[in-house]
Amino acid sequence: MGGDKAPGEIVTGARQVADAGTIKVLLVGLPGGMGDTGDLPLLECSEVIGMDDDPGQGVRRKKDSSLVRAAEAVRDGQAMAMVSAGNTGATMASALLRMGRLPGVIRPAIATPIPDLKKSYPTVMLDAGANAEATSAMLLQFAQMGAAYSTERYGVARPRVALLSIGEEKSKGTPVIKETHAVLAEGGHGEFDFVGNVEGRDFFEDQADVIVTDGFTGNVALKTLEGTLRFLLGTLTGIFSLPEVADAAGVLLPHLLPLAATLDPENTGGAMLLGVDGVCVISHGSSSSVAMVNAITVAHDVAVGGLVDAVAASVTGSG
Repeated sequence: MGGDKAPGEIVTGARQVADAGTIKVLLVGLPGGMGDTGDLPLLECSEVIGMDDDPGQGVRRKKDSSLVRAAEAVRDGQAMAMVSAGNTGATMASALLRMGRLPGVIRPAIATPIPDLKKSYPTVMLDAGANAEATSAMLLQFAQMGAAYSTERYGVARPRVALLSIGEEKSKGTPVIKETHAVLAEGGHGEFDFVGNVEGRDFFEDQADVIVTDGFTGNVALKTLEGTLRFLLGTLTGIFSLPEVADAAGVLLPHLLPLAATLDPENTGGAMLLGVDGVCVISHGSSSSVAMVNAITVAHDVAVGGLVDAVAASVTGSG
């Protein structure tokens, strides 16, 4: 029921996945308020947490909301994963309160794939908004969980982990970043290699496979990247519409369209909430049916692949 284009685009994407025949989809929503759901089963609810609702209060007060029921479906074994394009905070809160935290996890984190054209798989950045502030112990766990995700989702055998900072030197950054740098530099914290600090300009330079930061900085960085890419693609579109460059546009567009598709957030499958005892995919609020198809597919793949167990092992199985 959540998202700027809900429920129409959400249901359309779900039906497309189900029609493909390899993944079963369970809709959660208001009976009679979902449009044409086809043959998809519906887990009924009577409430919806709006995009403007307070996340914590919404989950506690609206216990029969679609988000809460979806999280309970995963907890109770009715579903193997939940996907939502609705209120991000409420999605996270419902997953945390109903599924619970994995043993040893201090705080869950949102892991977002960032396209990097210099390699065949994206860079994982976390936290992308779950925790505005973070301690060094939390950042260490983000590194562990992010590395486990990079391995399970993208097949990276030993991910390179970096800290997002204002300089490459270990002396640069906030006290928390400096403390975390010292901890990670000791080694022995998991199946990953710490490569030091990276800066905001390094996201597309194949400097790391996992970039770790607090949720405030990560969300600002993510929105800045998205806005910059929209500006760039919009500017190019405007230039190619000019009559004097029509011939050049015909030559260049076939090469630029695959690039645009790679950078399009619709094709990444959404962000993953790591650290809860279940698979939870948080899709962009403006998700279309294409984004939902990708998000549902990613949710299925990581659930079948054992992501939750891998994340749990990454936190509890290293010193």
